[in-house]
Amino acid sequence: MIMKGDRIVFSSGYGLADIQTKEKITPQTLFNTGSISKTFVSYTILSLALENKLSLDDSLTQYFSDFKNPSISNAVRIHHLLTHTSGLPDNRRSLLDSVFLLTAKDEENFGPIKQNDSLLFEPGSRYEYSNPAFNGLALIIEKVTGKKWQEVVKEKILNPAGMVNTVITDGPFPESGVSHAYLKTHQGFTEKDYGEEPTFAAAGNGGVWSSTEELAKYELAIRKGVFLNPGIINESRTVHEYANWEGNEKPFIGYSWFINKTEDSAKIIYHTGTQGGFYGDFVSIPEKGITYIMLCNVPTPQEDKRNVVLSLLKKFNWLD
Repeated sequence: MIMKGDRIVFSSGYGLADIQTKEKITPQTLFNTGSISKTFVSYTILSLALENKLSLDDSLTQYFSDFKNPSISNAVRIHHLLTHTSGLPDNRRSLLDSVFLLTAKDEENFGPIKQNDSLLFEPGSRYEYSNPAFNGLALIIEKVTGKKWQEVVKEKILNPAGMVNTVITDGPFPESGVSHAYLKTHQGFTEKDYGEEPTFAAAGNGGVWSSTEELAKYELAIRKGVFLNPGIINESRTVHEYANWEGNEKPFIGYSWFINKTEDSAKIIYHTGTQGGFYGDFVSIPEKGITYIMLCNVPTPQEDKRNVVLSLLKKFNWLD
């Protein structure tokens, strides 16, 4: 799907949403969006911060009193989780087997993180992508609101954006109305989604199921400040720079969004998603009014395809 301004100029579906039923993919088909889900968790945290129900500078100790090493939870702040700069090691698979992880929700996935003896690096000094960070953020939403975090996301993000068909994993896999994901083997396609892929039940890092059509509504709601004011939206999509940064690369991430530039220096805001056989790409170039969204239920080279799309847009002067 490609949107220019607030008008969808190209939208199509290809292939099958379900090999067994032969249901075809359409722009309304719900896919697991993988890590694109993190942006919904991020905006919910920012919304709660705007309501003074939490501060991005709160330490994890304020929400989790059971860290094995309290110096870790004292050092890590909420904004470090949002920017993947916490330094928290992902030690889940050293403590939990794959069978357990098939049904482990956010609490169970974040539990091992609290057992770490030390950090990989000083918070804010480096980048290391972290799925458990967003399981922790989901739990913080619940602690602050007293509600399931999925309900809070629906209330603060999905409903205002008009995303009436988008759903979020809450334990059981959605039994109907969604696509299935597959891997291609020598014997044909094999299913690779809920029940075959560990961490699907851990929804804070990848539990949102949506369509290209509804994600277009999400982008419009972001740009128009429907659920957060423009200042907070701009902050979320601006590179967050830490004074103690020591990474080999320059900082490139805002509050969950990754940020790059086009050849003529227009800001590209994006997030990919990968979980099981689900692959997706969500790209916004606000200065040009361009949104590009791709959702797939087979492994797909997201960035390669994105580069082809951007090249075509440039060729036909859509990025002017």
